[in-house]
Amino acid sequence: MSAEPITTAIDGAVGTVTLNRPDVLNALTLPMLLELGDALSEFSRRDDLSVVVLTGAGRAFSAGVDLDSLGRGRLAGGRVGDELDNAANRAISLITSTPQVVIAKVNGYCFTGALELALACDIIVAAEEAVFGDTHAKFGLRPTWGMSQRLVRTVGVARARAISYTAEHFSGRQAAEWGLAALAVPRVDLDVAADTLARRIAGNSRESLLAFKDLYRRALEVGLADGLAYESQSEYSIGDTEERLADFR
Repeated sequence: MSAEPITTAIDGAVGTVTLNRPDVLNALTLPMLLELGDALSEFSRRDDLSVVVLTGAGRAFSAGVDLDSLGRGRLAGGRVGDELDNAANRAISLITSTPQVVIAKVNGYCFTGALELALACDIIVAAEEAVFGDTHAKFGLRPTWGMSQRLVRTVGVARARAISYTAEHFSGRQAAEWGLAALAVPRVDLDVAADTLARRIAGNSRESLLAFKDLYRRALEVGLADGLAYESQSEYSIGDTEERLADFR
């Protein structure tokens, strides 16, 4: 088994966090989720990073929660337990609140809890051959990391219900067709596509990106009228406008 369940790397303005238990398809455990939160927290404090890429080692983004690690009798009411919930929701909160744009690079299997992590990211980029699924209902579980709220806002009520009620798998290509992924490419092209996207984003104003991230987050929380008011009334510290306009001129 891999010694480090989470690995990190930095290349210029782009940081990468990798789920690193490839021998078990990066199945999520409590120590893994705690380390994921720590890695995201550390990156969130870096002013030199504009983008964070979240991905998985080997054949999977993640197969979801490692249910074997929980043991029998610990799934009361279809919940995975407070410890796992707290660790996962801390990581998800960091994904949504960090000043960096977070890209989920889904290279392979992405099931259930892993899909909830991906849905919290700003953008999903997937291999066409990737396999997604919400298997909560298949195993007598219920979501506690945001699936019921984020999936419906991403693909619509009808599609979200079909995904969750059937627990059937769908491909990265379908994820892009349904609006869950912003981009799907052949697996052999995924690294280049994700890196190109990350570099294009990182080339823009970090402070402007932060404003957009806050505004889009708010748009998912309130109605149109409140969202428009929030956009109009919000103030952000963006200090590179004149410099960028001078370069343009």
